[in-house]
Amino acid sequence: MFVPSHYREPDVSWMVDLMRGNPLALAASNGNPDDGPFATHLPVITDPRWEGQPAPDLAGMPLLGHMNRTNPHWAALDTGTVILLTFTGPHAYVSPTVYDITPAAPTWNFTSVHVHGTVEKIETMEETLGVVQATVEAFEQEFGKSWDMTGSIDYFRKIVSGVGAFRIRVKKAEGMFKLSQEQCPEVRERVVRSFADRGCTRHAQTADLMSRLP
Repeated sequence: MFVPSHYREPDVSWMVDLMRGNPLALAASNGNPDDGPFATHLPVITDPRWEGQPAPDLAGMPLLGHMNRTNPHWAALDTGTVILLTFTGPHAYVSPTVYDITPAAPTWNFTSVHVHGTVEKIETMEETLGVVQATVEAFEQEFGKSWDMTGSIDYFRKIVSGVGAFRIRVKKAEGMFKLSQEQCPEVRERVVRSFADRGCTRHAQTADLMSRLP
């Protein structure tokens, strides 16, 4: 991903927060010339057993994902397959009317993290079940209401044979936080106010990120 220097994340925590707050990633990898490339939207979490600290480019961070085993993408994956995960964060259109200057041009403020890594397919049903449970725990903590899955584990065991789980060893990650950094502070403030006034979660989240820029 091409990232102009002024659109890079202020700190590695921005990439980690975006990935955890927007965990439905687009996973893309090459297939054979007749069928590939493949792209699948799937939930991705950091391996909860990992106790390390994120490197500036997230190298070495282990991620976990899973997809339906009947998906042709699963059959095309092998241990060692190079994969790209795209996480999309808050974004919003910027109308030139907000700038209150002439000349001006419209643009789209957006945030994204691209993660490059290699796949390690998980073959055992017990470890696959562990990935599913870890994903539920992570999402219930972040987005749910701490649902207790204990009563559903037997059900999980019945359906987990249809799940293909894998680990991703991150090689590098790139963050793009295009948030009007090229504009003067007064114009950026007008953009923030215009987003905050929209009453839309996506716009409000974009405005919040812009307000946090150093």
